[in-house]
Amino acid sequence: MNPYLKNLNRIEFVITYACTGRCKHCSEGSHTSDGEFIDGDAAARMVSRLCSAFRIDSLMTFGGEPLLYPDEVCKIHAMARDMGILKRQLITNGYFSKDEEKIRDVAAKLAESGVNAVLLSVDAFHQEVVPIEAVKIFAAAVQGTDIYLRAHPAWLVSVEDDNPYNRKTREILNEFEKMGIGVSEGNIIFPCGNALEYLKDYFKPGEEYSNPYDENPEDIRSACVSPNGDVLGGNICRTDIMDVIENYKPV
Repeated sequence: MNPYLKNLNRIEFVITYACTGRCKHCSEGSHTSDGEFIDGDAAARMVSRLCSAFRIDSLMTFGGEPLLYPDEVCKIHAMARDMGILKRQLITNGYFSKDEEKIRDVAAKLAESGVNAVLLSVDAFHQEVVPIEAVKIFAAAVQGTDIYLRAHPAWLVSVEDDNPYNRKTREILNEFEKMGIGVSEGNIIFPCGNALEYLKDYFKPGEEYSNPYDENPEDIRSACVSPNGDVLGGNICRTDIMDVIENYKPV
């Protein structure tokens, strides 16, 4: 067992960097993409292999907008379900189609595949570019399943800060609370990508901000896979994940 991964207990998949939004707070920047998305079969195979060697407690799919490729998302979650992973989460902005029938069909397929928690990215930033009514249609469809659904906002500076973006976010969250949808703790915007360009006035000049998503390279707890299959210095489309893990060394 590679000692740098002895505590591995989580898998994350960035399904695609393509997105239906171009949010000014996004840490990924412009989300330029040539349509690249993850290979669902390779990803499912990785889930199976890791679960045979580690106690994986949680799995998450996100993006970009992951539901641009719902079949790949469902392949991954179905394997996670079959391998006994208890927490199977999806983060989405809820806007991937204007076809209401397709929206309802995708929500049903997510539940069938084993997704058991959906975190819906709704806030002042998403709703500048993502139509709230379309998101509500998806949210209502998810409510018709057994999936645990929560709004998952991005907060600027802090949850308590009284800036115009946070005030607008609270108004938007109220719309979803009227639908019976609760709110997660969300996340605090990190100064990177678009956020650093468009929201720089809200960050203190010269202050170093620690990225809450950075892993300790000598104690990897979560394996995060890019849309092209890259992970931990290897690639699951070309190499068995167990070989990737065996050969991993901190940079």
